[in-house]
Amino acid sequence: MWIFLPGSIEPLGPDAAYRTLRATEGIGNVTRSVWAWVRVSGGAAIIAFLAWRLGTGAFVEGLRVIDGATLATAFGIGVATTVFSAWRWCLVARGMGLRLPLPAAVADYYKALFLNAALPGGVLGDVDRAVQHGRDTGDVGRGVRAVVLERTAGQIVAVTVGIAVLVTVPSPVLSRLREHGPGAALAALTVAGAGVVVLLACRRFRHGTSRVARAARTGLTEIRTGLLAKRSWPGVVLASSVVLAGHLATFLVAARAAGSDASLLRLAPLMLLALLAMAVPLNIGGWGPREGAMAWAFAAAGLSATQGLTIAVVYGLLAFVAALPGAVVLLARAAQRTTQRAVPQPVAPASAAGKVVVVLLPPAAPEPVLPGRVLVPSGA
Repeated sequence: MWIFLPGSIEPLGPDAAYRTLRATEGIGNVTRSVWAWVRVSGGAAIIAFLAWRLGTGAFVEGLRVIDGATLATAFGIGVATTVFSAWRWCLVARGMGLRLPLPAAVADYYKALFLNAALPGGVLGDVDRAVQHGRDTGDVGRGVRAVVLERTAGQIVAVTVGIAVLVTVPSPVLSRLREHGPGAALAALTVAGAGVVVLLACRRFRHGTSRVARAARTGLTEIRTGLLAKRSWPGVVLASSVVLAGHLATFLVAARAAGSDASLLRLAPLMLLALLAMAVPLNIGGWGPREGAMAWAFAAAGLSATQGLTIAVVYGLLAFVAALPGAVVLLARAAQRTTQRAVPQPVAPASAAGKVVVVLLPPAAPEPVLPGRVLVPSGA
């Protein structure tokens, strides 16, 4: 194998190429490790700051106010949101040509939700779900892209509804937008311009032959078949809307459990802001930005910042309880794998005593004798 480094005409031999590739992989591993620590430390810093400013009473109160009825309601809402999320995943995967039955999708989605809530980062469950589905279908890359598109579709619906509510319903966000109108308009134009640039770049890659161009064409094709096809997009939008409504309903249950009697019209912008903050990749199992957004939003809306933090804590606990079936799926599959390894492999039966097995081999071809050359025995 030969590798030409950019700017050089000297090829690298196999050993040097191996060292170069290993060094590149090492840089990628270091980058991923640093980013993982940044995500976890960012979420921990937000929680520590809130505990320092507001005290730990809100966290203790969040544990105290939860009762059986609240848990049962949140669990039922979680069942509905998980089933619709799994259905959305099925629609996207099937549109991309991958096989995914709904029962298996529900079980995998529950497991992913539990891992997301139990492990730092909040995305490890989705990574496991994507890779496992890709392995089951024989195409890991397409399995990962199906999960990415499925989660992206949900985020697009959430962001669209959130922006529509935040810019129309009275809320602290709307007040800030009115105070900083030119800056908000500039930010919106910047985002729109970035979208136009991305679209133009994709059109340029339509007929290219580079690796990036091929990847862009593959991505666009899968977006058309997985999300925008007539058999996919209505169900994807419906499922995403139901999931968003379920999250808002869980937030409302948490608010009522925490003692908030504010109207739904007043709470909706604050809860949507918290849901949008949960997309910020600085969290510990989902904790961090959500609590910070709720504390700020409630304080800015003239409510209690401590109560906003308590509602966020209750929501996080309810979401964790709703994801507990994923632990059952995880344990059941681990037990199944253990049982499969414990089953002895079938062994071919031994031949009957006294029976002679004769194996006939084809006669060996005679060795060719080269003309003009004498073959000398090895013992000479």
